[in-house]
Amino acid sequence: MKIKLDENLGDRGRAILEAAGHDACTVARQSLNGADDRQLIEACRTEGRALVTLDIDFANPLVYPPRRYPGIAVIRLPRRPTRADLERGIETLVRALAREPLDGRLWIVEPQRVRVHQEPDGN
Repeated sequence: MKIKLDENLGDRGRAILEAAGHDACTVARQSLNGADDRQLIEACRTEGRALVTLDIDFANPLVYPPRRYPGIAVIRLPRRPTRADLERGIETLVRALAREPLDGRLWIVEPQRVRVHQEPDGN
């Protein structure tokens, strides 16, 4: 799967995703640091890349309807996260990607589980 990691995730997340066989790039490597949310999600749509982020703004399906994008995964971490917490979140995402596609969906990735946003029928 083609994935773009938001600037809050960095190269360690990229390395974990690439080791699992995904085509991952980072906002920093594409010189998109500081881009507003709309620019970032549009870049993902144009490139056909799912967005992986810690930014809970992307978890709002009214603002970012999942089916308009190649996928959005918002990783939720504890209040005072460690590097290990971040790595566990990325690893939970990797396991979920091995089971089902993210395409056009919104996932909330929590420790050891993924909540999948279900859009109402007819939307």
